[in-house]
Amino acid sequence: MQFNDTILKAARGEAHAHTPVWFMRQAGRSQPEYRKIKETHSLFDITHDPELCAYVTKLPVDQYNTDAAILYKDIMSPLPALGIDVEIKSGIGPVIHNPIKSIQDVEKLGEINPEQDVPYILDTIKLLTTEQLNVPLIGFTGAPFTLASYMIEGGPSRNYNRTKAFMYEQPEAWHRLMEKLGDMCITYTTAQVNAGCKMIQVFDSWVGALNEEDYHIFIAPHMDRIISGIKQTGVPVIMFGVGASHLVSEWNQLPIDVLGLDWRMQISKARELGVEKTIMGNLDPAMLISDWSVIESHLKRILDQGLQSDKYIFNLGHGVFPEVQPDTLKRVSQFVHDYSSKYKQ
Repeated sequence: MQFNDTILKAARGEAHAHTPVWFMRQAGRSQPEYRKIKETHSLFDITHDPELCAYVTKLPVDQYNTDAAILYKDIMSPLPALGIDVEIKSGIGPVIHNPIKSIQDVEKLGEINPEQDVPYILDTIKLLTTEQLNVPLIGFTGAPFTLASYMIEGGPSRNYNRTKAFMYEQPEAWHRLMEKLGDMCITYTTAQVNAGCKMIQVFDSWVGALNEEDYHIFIAPHMDRIISGIKQTGVPVIMFGVGASHLVSEWNQLPIDVLGLDWRMQISKARELGVEKTIMGNLDPAMLISDWSVIESHLKRILDQGLQSDKYIFNLGHGVFPEVQPDTLKRVSQFVHDYSSKYKQ
């Protein structure tokens, strides 16, 4: 199979024949095959079975003709190695049974040894990249704020009040927690790259809960260290969060290669703010249950902005949700490929 490196070229700003496409949560609940597997397997069951996990990861590439695969796993996957008792509860999400409350709790956290602690993830990567995929595999990690939000709140939160209170009241403990989680992120993603991943995405899903000043003080220095550490592997790094448009200028100062936008900010606006990095995004996932005429009109608007530069990757503004039909994703992928190919001729 000829290797399709279009997304790597786009991440580096090199010329390429069509706009690369992939979808966050492209493997998962919108796929009938996945729902069938989930009848008898939990998320942890799937990720601990390299052959099954590889199948789930590769399935959307085959179905939608995407230009990248993203490893099927959860941002919680490395936390047990640190001593976090985490359970993924159906209908709730991650539940932490030993939440962080003090600097003593932070100091008790261990370190990850990927080869010993998550060998099944590395085996899945090797299986995919040596035998199955003809597109780059994207590895990923949760960013420290997002991971800390679960670890402090004890589970999902709407407002992150406990997390922010911990940050404000215990800054020493907060920065120590960021350091420990930052070390984990670097070690964990480096192992993914060594196993075969060609890109890394850093999910700071919930950091939009912070204002720009707090981000600059409490988060940015740690993210700079983490991104710089990951970049030592030589692969492109993507940054993405939800509801974080106000942080675009902060992210633009990080040594990332690709800045992922959700649907709240237009690509043209990000360019006006001085973003010269590759931009990824940003169709609102809700559009995917609209009539095709509506989807197509929004695709054209987004692509017309993104195609002003070779530094553009198409994606959604967040993840695919269960109500989306697989045929719609296949059609979106085909449209982006065709539309961008004609534009670039």
